[in-house]
Amino acid sequence: STPPGGGGGRPDLRLPPISSSSPDPLLVRCPLAPGGFSISLSTSLDLPPVRPRPWDHLAYAAVFDPRDNSTIVFAKGLNLRPARLSDPSRYECIFGWNFFKPKYLLTSAATSAAQEIIRCKTPGSVLLRHLRQSNRDPPLVSVKSKGRGSFTLPSVARPETISSPKRWRNKEHSMCVCTMVRNQARSLQEWIAYHSRIGIQRWFIYDNNSDDGIEQVIESLASSSNYNITLHSWPWVKTQEAGLAHCALRARGHCEWVGFIDVDEFLYLPAKIMLHDVLHKYSSKPWVGELRTACHSFGPSGRKTIPSEGVMVGYTCRMNSPERHKSIVRPEALNPSLINVVHHFHLKDGMRYVNMDRGVMVINHYKYQVWEVFKEKFYRRVATYVADWQDEENVGSKDRAPGLGTKAVEPPDWPSRFCEVNDTGLRDWVLRAFSDPNTGLLPW
Repeated sequence: STPPGGGGGRPDLRLPPISSSSPDPLLVRCPLAPGGFSISLSTSLDLPPVRPRPWDHLAYAAVFDPRDNSTIVFAKGLNLRPARLSDPSRYECIFGWNFFKPKYLLTSAATSAAQEIIRCKTPGSVLLRHLRQSNRDPPLVSVKSKGRGSFTLPSVARPETISSPKRWRNKEHSMCVCTMVRNQARSLQEWIAYHSRIGIQRWFIYDNNSDDGIEQVIESLASSSNYNITLHSWPWVKTQEAGLAHCALRARGHCEWVGFIDVDEFLYLPAKIMLHDVLHKYSSKPWVGELRTACHSFGPSGRKTIPSEGVMVGYTCRMNSPERHKSIVRPEALNPSLINVVHHFHLKDGMRYVNMDRGVMVINHYKYQVWEVFKEKFYRRVATYVADWQDEENVGSKDRAPGLGTKAVEPPDWPSRFCEVNDTGLRDWVLRAFSDPNTGLLPW
């Protein structure tokens, strides 16, 4: 860090990074600088420092999509409206190995534009080089706006390849899950063990700057219980919708159905059937692209401390009416724009969604847990178009807890809030299915 005005005799402040990933891309997390200092990164005492890119004006990730030979760019700074298609003719993609040599750059018109996602046709020479080199040394790709006031976003995005098995080959998994987490490693064992029992076969977990040892937790789960878990670093701030779209692309070649749920959300089958039976009913209906599943929001249920038996057994009192829904989708059915609003994706023309009967499948959302857990929601929301709770913006949104405002101060009646219906259905099933017959203990 350097003081303003070059320091005026004050020395530079050199601090070690909090963490770094390697080798490509190299992502370094630095501690916050003291007030008035600018920030730079030095890789060696012999090299000049590197100024960081602004996080909200950047092409930050990209993929090659072999299905239509397009490139999908994820970018902040275009300020496109949520849940709406934008005019793709206003944008083009820029490809190159050195953006400081404009005459060697290639351009390609955008074919769709929505939220933080721009899809362009991949230039022939880029595609040919990609096929010959198996994605070694991919180019940088960015987005340029066209017309008056045009600009090109800075970029750290080098397209990765999404695997695309032959269309006629059966998928490896009938049901997978995509989720994004930040410092929720403590919740993973219960969430994965339960969903594995009801029929989920693979988990794609996108880590948004956790520092709670999530890598070790996932490694332990994968090795001890043979769960199929993929951890993907996704450090970009307030990019949940883009991350879920990225995950949908990665899961497309492997999973017939993909659920998009958080780690405090648990699929519950009150009719005591298996998830496979529910999915099989709709797999034979090719026009069904999405199963919308209602979410019941559970409250603290009189608790003041974190329940050692886990959330499914520990929280049993909920609101009467569902607050929203989450989706299980057939990835091939998604609109090419990949528009999503966290709770559901837009579908291709001709595809339809089904509202699941609550007697067949619902989601138990353990949203309002004990205050020690719930207060963490105040610090940063990961969704792009959801205001952070400490901001005086959209205070009445359903994303927030009613009546809390913008201050992380525990109301005196918090343990008794959000309790209208005593619902022990999932708790009772879990105790029967998971309790050790000798000790009564649960595996998590």
